[in-house]
Amino acid sequence: MKEPVVVALTRSGEETGRKVADLLGSRLHGRRGRVGSAEVHFSSAVEHVRDLFAAGVPVIGVFASGILIRSVAPLLKEKSADPPVISISEDGSVVVPLLGGHKGANRLAEKIAGHLDSIAAITTAGELSLGVALDEPPPGYRLSNPADVLEASASLLSGAGVSVVGENIFNLEHAGGDVEIVVSERPVESSGSRLVYHPVNFVVGVGCSRNADARELWDLVSDALERHGIAGGAVACVATIDIKADEPAVNEVARRLSVPLRVFSAKELEAQTKKLANPSKRVFAEVGCHGVCEGAALASGGELVAEKRKTANSTCAISRLGKPLVKMPGRSRGLLSVVGIGPGQSGWRTPEVSGIIAEADELVGYGLYLDLLGPLAAGKTRVEFPLGQEEERCRYALERAGEGLNVALVCSGDAGIYAMGALVFELIDRPPEQMGVSGAARRAEVVCSPGVSALQAAAARAGAPLGHDFCAISLSDLLTPREVILRRVRAAAQAGFVVAFYNPVSKTRRALLAEACNILLCHRSGETPVMLASNLGREEEKTWYRRLDQIEVDEIDMLTILLVGSENTRLVELGEGPRMYTPRGYARKLATVSHSFTEGDEA
Repeated sequence: MKEPVVVALTRSGEETGRKVADLLGSRLHGRRGRVGSAEVHFSSAVEHVRDLFAAGVPVIGVFASGILIRSVAPLLKEKSADPPVISISEDGSVVVPLLGGHKGANRLAEKIAGHLDSIAAITTAGELSLGVALDEPPPGYRLSNPADVLEASASLLSGAGVSVVGENIFNLEHAGGDVEIVVSERPVESSGSRLVYHPVNFVVGVGCSRNADARELWDLVSDALERHGIAGGAVACVATIDIKADEPAVNEVARRLSVPLRVFSAKELEAQTKKLANPSKRVFAEVGCHGVCEGAALASGGELVAEKRKTANSTCAISRLGKPLVKMPGRSRGLLSVVGIGPGQSGWRTPEVSGIIAEADELVGYGLYLDLLGPLAAGKTRVEFPLGQEEERCRYALERAGEGLNVALVCSGDAGIYAMGALVFELIDRPPEQMGVSGAARRAEVVCSPGVSALQAAAARAGAPLGHDFCAISLSDLLTPREVILRRVRAAAQAGFVVAFYNPVSKTRRALLAEACNILLCHRSGETPVMLASNLGREEEKTWYRRLDQIEVDEIDMLTILLVGSENTRLVELGEGPRMYTPRGYARKLATVSHSFTEGDEA
């Protein structure tokens, strides 16, 4: 569970909020101008809480429950996915887990209530009947059939007794009953009357040749688990050597077992040589250690229970630890998330992006973009790069991911539109001798998450100018030769596209926009509407309209985007002002259909 955030809105709730934050070692977030001791301040409570919840952050609100409920209601999914939301009265007398006890919410509420000497209003069926959350086993244990918890809890509330088979992980008093709590390393059939929990005692070590068949490795692993009577739910992680971190077959095994992939260096695996059952000089010559699968299984501190087995292209070994594994060994593969945060306001940032940022170990980006994250960036490591150091920014983010960190590379708008997405893949694609990145960086996982682009935001403010075919052209000649830019403008003008101009001017580049407009004027009327927008989604937002033949370079800066209409684009006057749209052609379609009907009637 992520670190919870305590939120207070008033001075009267500040004292209680501070007590809870100190208890949990969390930050206190407070409304600006009212909660002076808060580490993080905000203006809109609903927007702030919604951002935190969308990012998967547990929220503890020291204010009216109704505000909390209205804040998170539009984002509710299901109890297994939603983070805890706890409401505390301002005087601290009542603590209520609003969304049930999942993800430790009940335990958290009881801990807070005990500290405040108040009441925890627990309503979850399992906790009411047994005093424990059946879908929240202790760390190091995994419930194999969470979908059956509701039926089991209903039976317990109806008076059914409980029996425990194996370790009593919930410390229940039991004397036999209709509902079984089974704790076992072995596969056990489960049902609505039998909840099965597995201690995560095993590590599966694997190795394979480059681009080995994923089915071959999976069949080898699943057969080894079956042979030794080990439940898949009892596996803590899949482990291998770091140079196999990006191997599709290895990642597929971890995905199928729903466990993390952990990797070790050749030096770390070589330290296990004396414990290997099947050391290999050939493997040492190839990768620098005498055993990959056995070494990776042993590096977690366990003892081999399944020695190395192999197929033509894959190897597998399994170790068992003396107790459930809570802290994962080795390091992760590493993850670089290239995210677009939209134009600025949090309402235009997707929940997926918010969640990625909340999970990240490190945030990398231009300082202004990181500032726009508000509370999501609070307490996180920030690495800022100025404009002009885009390649350094992307290279740093990739190399940090290659070290096993979870890194978010933050871009405004959409990361794949005139932003860092393409440069990340370009660096991966470059050979090392041509200023590419290290092998470790190449093996890190890279994901991209979309954001609202500047052209989408501007179009929404305008109305629907992109209702028909359009294109986007950057007028920056730093990376694209001037003659190439003008050739593209001519092509767009001849094709009749609506054109979105990015980077229209800079301090030293003032003439290119006027030249582009003159090219467009050769193919469309001077009355063609142009929508200009600057600082979209921010307090300084400004939007205005001009005719194509009235564009003034001096009123435009680098933060402005222009949407130049096609020959069909129109302005329509509404009560709130003009709106710009480009017809799709429905009027022509209607006329054609009406004409065909008329011909048919006459016939």
